[in-house]
Amino acid sequence: MPTKLSPHLIVAGAARAIDFYKDVFDAREVSRYADDKRGGHIVCAELAIGDQMLTLADEAREWHNHAPGSLGGSPVILNLEVDDVDAVGARLEAAGATVIYPIADHFYGERSGRFQDPFGHLWLVTKKFKEMTPAEIQAGVDAHEG
Repeated sequence: MPTKLSPHLIVAGAARAIDFYKDVFDAREVSRYADDKRGGHIVCAELAIGDQMLTLADEAREWHNHAPGSLGGSPVILNLEVDDVDAVGARLEAAGATVIYPIADHFYGERSGRFQDPFGHLWLVTKKFKEMTPAEIQAGVDAHEG
């Protein structure tokens, strides 16, 4: 059975979010469906980031589609592997994202940083710089302080 898992983000201001993701992640808009009877409310838009797909829609509380701000934040972190973590991090900051954890090299062999976009979604931009075994990573977890 073929399966595919793709994030579907609920956003307060989906049109602005689409522009943000195009600017920051070089996303390509594949489709956009809007309800003109509701002032152009985006019911679904599909973006390609690299070879991965992301869909999003405007918040619609009556449909139980709540954006992070309506829930007090997002419990989900979107992990985005990129070629140049520092460049993507700089673009995120320049476009208005908040740095949660600055970009740094980590004991588990990745250079990464965590950001909150202006719409409340959390992003971990990362690039592996060293292949490590599960035992090496666990040893790093055991030795890591705080």
